[in-house]
Amino acid sequence: MTTTELTGWPAPTASGRVDAVVHLPGSKSMTNRALVLAALAAEPTAIRGGLRARDTELMIAGLRALGVGIDDAGDTWLVSPAELRGPAAIDCGLAGTVMRFLLAAATLATGEVSFDGDPRARERPLRPLLDALRQLGAELRDTGGRLPVTVVGSGHLPGGHCVVDASASSQFVSALLLVAPRADTPVTVDHVGRTLPSVPHIAMTVAMLRERGVEVAGTDGSWRVQPGPIRGGTVQIEPDLSNAAPFLAAALVTGGRVRVPDWPMRTTQAGDALRDLLTAMGARCELDATGLTVTGGPVIHGLDADLRDVSELVPTLAALAALADRPSTFRGIGHMRGHETDRLAALAAELTRLGGDVTATDDGLVIRPRPLHGGVFHSYGDHRMATTGAVLGLVIPGIVVENIQTVAKTMPTFVELWTGMLR
Repeated sequence: MTTTELTGWPAPTASGRVDAVVHLPGSKSMTNRALVLAALAAEPTAIRGGLRARDTELMIAGLRALGVGIDDAGDTWLVSPAELRGPAAIDCGLAGTVMRFLLAAATLATGEVSFDGDPRARERPLRPLLDALRQLGAELRDTGGRLPVTVVGSGHLPGGHCVVDASASSQFVSALLLVAPRADTPVTVDHVGRTLPSVPHIAMTVAMLRERGVEVAGTDGSWRVQPGPIRGGTVQIEPDLSNAAPFLAAALVTGGRVRVPDWPMRTTQAGDALRDLLTAMGARCELDATGLTVTGGPVIHGLDADLRDVSELVPTLAALAALADRPSTFRGIGHMRGHETDRLAALAAELTRLGGDVTATDDGLVIRPRPLHGGVFHSYGDHRMATTGAVLGLVIPGIVVENIQTVAKTMPTFVELWTGMLR
């Protein structure tokens, strides 16, 4: 065990205005969707720019356990589809995309496929997806609607109509849509919950299905997918725009400038909302054909916003709000209590521990800026909590991030990129 693992990671403090170019790795959300679609496709798929991180490695390992051929030795991965088969034991880790997307795909396998994961994964919501898959004809065994779960596969999924309450996670809808083209009959998915968070992630799923030749109709809570082959070919993965959040925040907290090359002009990634959100908080955002440049202003403004579609950005936005010129209110994010940790409670606890004034409500956060001081910033095993501590450390000396290694979930190179940005 290293000294850093024992004592925590001293978050570096910026010596002045940051002025850096940061090349981001590929999108985790796109990579894992592309891997599942490639595994279910009618022909091989080449994936370029895929993310190498714990979540994607777990997905690759799970697909291989089901018989899919994946050559990821180089920068371009070749996925050779195969008829899925058990018996197999899938380790989900803490990856929601594995415990939901791959579980849905396993209903097409022949034989039993068991799923389990980290202790926190056993607490994350899963019952609505299990109920919906049963409505489509899948046979599953579970205890209490959470991991561990065993899929008893017959080699096919009958299909039909299902209803799902996706209030806790849009991944329930995406999982059903990803497996739907391989069902025996058309699949209709109706969302019946009170709210539908993270809608851009569902739009990403629909767009990636259509790019592979799948016929998908509907939106706003109801979707219909026609059965048919999924095309292979070549898929290019975009940079992870949500993982850009802490780096772009560095421009605001230091009054500096950060550029992210290859930021897409058009995208379904939820992280693209950073352009509008950071502008509202006082930044200048300039997008051109080569990338995005964010320049910080003299102050950070507070933000009053409904963030239900972009909850993965909330930890970084909370750090900015704690340093802002006026209070902030974040709404529509009650579902964050079921993420890698209860992020609302965790953010309130850690910012308050450093001298902040933060209240977690049923639906969000109220952040009232106060002078902050150094101290330990706990990550709760959550990669986005860890990067939030790094953002605060840029301007608050003495912050030590506990378990910085958790960033390996989606960005193993975070520390290297962060220190490189400061150099």
